[in-house]
Formats: sequence, C-alpha cells, structure tokens
Amino acid sequence: MEDATETIKRIFADGESSVGAEMADESRRLERLKDAKYDHPRETRRIAVANQKGGVGKTTTTVNVAAALAQGGLNVLVIDMDPQGNASTALGAKHNSGVASVYDVIEGRSSIADVMQICPQFDNLHVVPASIDLSGADLELADMPNRNNLMRDKLDEFLESSETHYDYVLIDCPPSLGLLVINAMCAAHEMLIPIQAEYYALEGLGQLINTIGLVQKNFNPTLLVSTMLVTMFDKRTLLSREVYEEVKSHFPMIVLDTTIPRAVKVSEAPSFNESVVTYDPKGLGAIAYCEAALEINGRSEVVINTLHARKNED
Repeated sequence: MEDATETIKRIFADGESSVGAEMADESRRLERLKDAKYDHPRETRRIAVANQKGGVGKTTTTVNVAAALAQGGLNVLVIDMDPQGNASTALGAKHNSGVASVYDVIEGRSSIADVMQICPQFDNLHVVPASIDLSGADLELADMPNRNNLMRDKLDEFLESSETHYDYVLIDCPPSLGLLVINAMCAAHEMLIPIQAEYYALEGLGQLINTIGLVQKNFNPTLLVSTMLVTMFDKRTLLSREVYEEVKSHFPMIVLDTTIPRAVKVSEAPSFNESVVTYDPKGLGAIAYCEAALEINGRSEVVINTLHARKNED
C-alpha cells in the first residue's frame, strides 16, 4: 500500500515534469522577463486581432499583449471595434451607452483624440472604447460612401496629428466577418490571429484566411498575416499538441513559439477592470502573454521589411 508521498507523486507527476519542476520553470521564465528589453519599432505597427469564431481568446489576447507592450515601455493604442466592449472593460475604459466611443469616430461625429481614454494601470496605454451603440453599425455603414475605409481614414488622421508616437495600434475585432471587421482590416497593416487549441478552430481558420484574401484583393493589398497565437493550450493533452503542430506546419514563419495556457486568472482579470499582466503578474497567463508580446516585438524588423517589400511590388 502506497504512502501519502507516493500518492502525491503518482497524481502530480506527468511523466516529464513534476509540480516542483513546473514551479522552477515558471521562476526561470519570470527571471528572463525581468531582463527582457522591448525595442521601439522604426514605425507604428498597426495590428488587427481577428477571428470570426467566438471564444478563442481574441479580446484577451488584444488586451494582454497591449498591456505587456505598455509595461515594456512602448506606447500603445487599443481600438475596441467589438460592440460587447470587453476590451474596454479589461483596460478600465468607461463604455456605457452614450459615452463617446469608436461608434462616434466611424460615424464621423468625433475624432479618435476626442474619445480616447487612458488605461488606469499604464499612462502609455490608450483606449478607444466601444459600447453597445456600435451593435447596429454594420447596417448603418452599408450605405455610406467609402464605408470600408472609415476607420483607416480616422486612424491615419490621428496618427499624423498626435503628439505621441505610438509604437503599436491594436484593433480588437468582433467575432464576425462584417463591415466592422473589414474596416479594421483596412485600417491595419497586419493581422494577428488567435487560434484555440481545439479541432474546430482549424476549420474556422480556413474561412478567415479566405476573407483576408478577399480584403487583400479588393481593399488592402499590402495587408499581412504576420502572427498566429495558439491559445487555451493544455500541454497535458495530445489534442492541444496536435493542433499546435498542425498550425505550425502550415504557417511555420508566423505561428509564435509561445502558447497561452488555460488559466483561471486570465478569465478573472477583466472582472476587476484589469489585464492579467497587472492582475496576476507572476501567474502563468501573465508570463505567457509577456513572452508572446516579446516575440511579436522581436519580429518587428522582419515584418516591417516585408510590408515595405509588398508596397514596392504594388
């Protein structure tokens, strides 16, 4: 009959690492992050975070990558294009109905500077909030001239006139493929696609890639899918590892090495109007998102060079 120590070892050992080894690995990763340096990209990187499939960690990725970049000393602007306003909530921005928001920007009543708010945790992280008022915008935009480029024109105008130089603009898209998402894709230079580590995520990815192709063909020829990030990853399951390897084999140059684990604190943080980066800074979720942000930042030169090469081809 096994004793308590043997029972604990049997339950918690996974054949490769123990709880103690995992804790040690967590500590090592935290130490590496303390010494990490974020570089200012030589020009503003404008990234739309999109996936028409809901529940893949799209908004969570937007706010936590933004918070990690801001924590690293970079100037970041988050534009919330999702009527649910979850990114606004997580970054502490007021977004109840009637508050000036991205809806007023795309309708032409306000500029980005008019509606922008400062994240309470980081002075260098600014938020253009979304409210439920945005929910009918797809229909309202349908008959407007230049309807696909409304956000692009407003963002161009803002970045040219702003006294702050922004290193990153992250646009959080709704889980759909409507006019709001097309506006975000036309305003952005890059796409960041979060992919849940589940089989059905692979099916949805094909639809999204097709839509991006249509936007590239008709509206924004230089749009680049620069980054894919596997979320809700559980290293204990074969399925998570298989999904990651499958996506990595198809898109080896753009899938990040970093994966985002399932973590309670990641889901809990927005209820306190915070990103997990500030809410649970030593937790696995925060560590993973900081590593992802570092990896994204480290690829800046390659991405910018690729974008310039595309522009020259056109």
